[in-house]
Amino acid sequence: MTVTGVVIKNIIRKLIAGEDYRSEVITLIDAEFLQYVVDFFKRIAHAKLENQAVTADWYRKELLCDESLTKEEVAVHSGMNMKTISNMYNSASKKIVLEASLEHYDALYNAIHNLTEQDDVDITLTIKLRHVSVDLSLNESLVVINTLAVKRSALRGGLWSTAGKQVEKPLMATLCALFQVPRRFFDQSNLPDSLREADFYLLDETGTRHRCEVKLMGKGNPESADVVYARGSRVLVANKLSDANKAQMASNDILWVELQAIHGYQRFEQVLKALSIPCRPFTGELQPALDKILPVILSDDVQASVTPEAILQEQEQGLNHLSELLVKL
Repeated sequence: MTVTGVVIKNIIRKLIAGEDYRSEVITLIDAEFLQYVVDFFKRIAHAKLENQAVTADWYRKELLCDESLTKEEVAVHSGMNMKTISNMYNSASKKIVLEASLEHYDALYNAIHNLTEQDDVDITLTIKLRHVSVDLSLNESLVVINTLAVKRSALRGGLWSTAGKQVEKPLMATLCALFQVPRRFFDQSNLPDSLREADFYLLDETGTRHRCEVKLMGKGNPESADVVYARGSRVLVANKLSDANKAQMASNDILWVELQAIHGYQRFEQVLKALSIPCRPFTGELQPALDKILPVILSDDVQASVTPEAILQEQEQGLNHLSELLVKL
């Protein structure tokens, strides 16, 4: 699952401006969910148009037992999520997922059947495809509704997590560009492969790497502090931090930036100075500066990697990347 460059750019803009970024992730969830609904309904409609009855047997065959399906798809179609299966069976192999999904689906379908026999409520979903209407019975409709609910939940959890991971490096590179840090002090291309994709590092004049963490969280979330200490991080950049978090980090000599504070991003200059990393104060207009920086770091295409590519591209072209700024403001 990837987050597009456009959404990453919008999230970074809002984070640095101290605004709430969550609407961007919610918009992406909505878009992906609606696309899934359309594709899912098309599959059901095609089956009925080909004179296949959308019954429990068909659903089992096409949406649970089809070998081309991933284990994640099988779990969602059965009305379960992968985390539940993993917690219940201490495993998430495709065999275990299929067995658990079939068992749960049978129980779900029996429950729906018993419910509809005892209730006078009637629900019919009508799908139109190429001007042909396809009706789903009450039982079929409830199975589909349950599947869509589980899919929405899975998308929500996955995209919130993915957004945080894919924003980390571009956000840190943007902050470095804002304060005119020379590329050699944050060039991730010189890191070992084992470190390059996992974290962001600031480098001082001696070449010492200072590990940075980015956490997008709610105020007072204790998990943020735990991760910083467990990983031996030197810098934490977060959208929100509690007073207790700040005091605890100060006592452990961990530098921090709270973006949702008033002009919170400006504290990054203090972090750079504390680490003896060359920088310049940023006193210009924020959004015009971001207009120059973000296109250099990110394209609008879907990202396969979260490493800013501009640094690597300029190095390959033989430019003096050891002294040049990423973007001159």
